[in-house]
Amino acid sequence: MQPPVEPPDRPSPDRPSVLTPAQARALFRAGAEPVTTAGWCQGYAQANLLAVPRDIAFEAMLFCRRNPRACPLLEVTDPGDACPHETAPDADLRRDLPSYRVFQYGRPVAEVSDATPYWRDDLVAFLIGCSFSFETALLGAGVPVRHVEQGRNVPMFVTDRPCVPAGRLAGPLVVSMRPMPPEAVSAAVAVSELFPAMHGPPVHVGDPAELGIVDLTRPQFGEPVEFAPGDVPVFWACGVTPQAVLMAARPEFAITHAPGKMFVTDRPDSFTPA
Repeated sequence: MQPPVEPPDRPSPDRPSVLTPAQARALFRAGAEPVTTAGWCQGYAQANLLAVPRDIAFEAMLFCRRNPRACPLLEVTDPGDACPHETAPDADLRRDLPSYRVFQYGRPVAEVSDATPYWRDDLVAFLIGCSFSFETALLGAGVPVRHVEQGRNVPMFVTDRPCVPAGRLAGPLVVSMRPMPPEAVSAAVAVSELFPAMHGPPVHVGDPAELGIVDLTRPQFGEPVEFAPGDVPVFWACGVTPQAVLMAARPEFAITHAPGKMFVTDRPDSFTPA
């Protein structure tokens, strides 16, 4: 795997791939909000955010453990602590993501660039591996990544596959989709299975109807992408699954990342928690 590219002296959203994670987080804290963080800080791991009150934090932990493909845990914070000490010890989870979603009783009620006014002393934050983290390796193996090519957010779909429930938390699996030539699929599988903390290999290749997906041009999250002639859809378990679970289970309160707008950690993209 190639080492991260040397960053520019002055951070600029015009060259996101060569930024350091600290530079990217500084831009997000200052208000920069990209369409997606796909392609940002190549060589570094990105993470989904789920922050829930202490009273359901054990159930959230158990849900992640029972559904490791969708929710591979990178770090869990103490209640009220907005610093991810293991993955980015200088970061602030309230301000260092491009955009956040605030949920009340399963309904997204706000999307904000700074979650500080909503953060509570009882919130436990979960950082969950993201498939953006293996896209540099996919590109290195010659696998095209269409949403990066097209400057779009990855399309994400709610499936008809239920996750394994944990107490009050239950709901459907969400998948991300990347179209590619059929001859690239084996390389995509081989590469992504080296990243178990970033969702690992695909959960399905081919017919979306087998996942209960009706229309690939209408993702529930993210943006549709254009297929090149002959492309087949390849689906990975997605860290937006907890948001679909929040909508189904309707807990009193939660904060998440906005889909496709991730937390960029200081860890290399091959990072696997101990």
